[in-house]
Amino acid sequence: MKKNILVVAAVTLFWVTGCDQKASTNASADQQATTADVTSDVAHNTVHNPNTTNPEEIASTDAPTMTFKETEYDFGSLKDGEVVKHTFTFTNTGKSPLVIESASSTCGCTVPEVPKGPIAPGAEGKIEVQFDSRGKGGQQVLKVISIKANTQPEITQVNIKANVKPSPGANGPLRS
Repeated sequence: MKKNILVVAAVTLFWVTGCDQKASTNASADQQATTADVTSDVAHNTVHNPNTTNPEEIASTDAPTMTFKETEYDFGSLKDGEVVKHTFTFTNTGKSPLVIESASSTCGCTVPEVPKGPIAPGAEGKIEVQFDSRGKGGQQVLKVISIKANTQPEITQVNIKANVKPSPGANGPLRS
């Protein structure tokens, strides 16, 4: 009797294990098919987002282009607390009007101002950048200003730098 129970248990175990493997194989195949269908659907049903640049997109020959007289400006040595400004001048060398959407900086101490209206082809535009050196002692290397416009590529960058000399007593009182 013990022998029969062991045989039945072994056969049952073999049958259950075999069914589970077959079921998981079928589940795995079903998963792969579903994944392939979803991937295919995503590729065909992708919504074009005009706020992103497709790296495969070919640049339009009619697109506006920002051509700067200079892309980097050095304020030189400044005293801590000085507020200085520089104007970056550019020309729209493209064939259609240039519209600047926004400009931002890597630091809150640097504030760019951009033209509000469109810049016609061949016309000049100006971006004024204000730098507040308060609390920025030492070498300020390459504060980046990113300009987002209807150009290709969509983002253009200019940079400023300065050497900020600390105010006397900025490091606390001297011991004698």
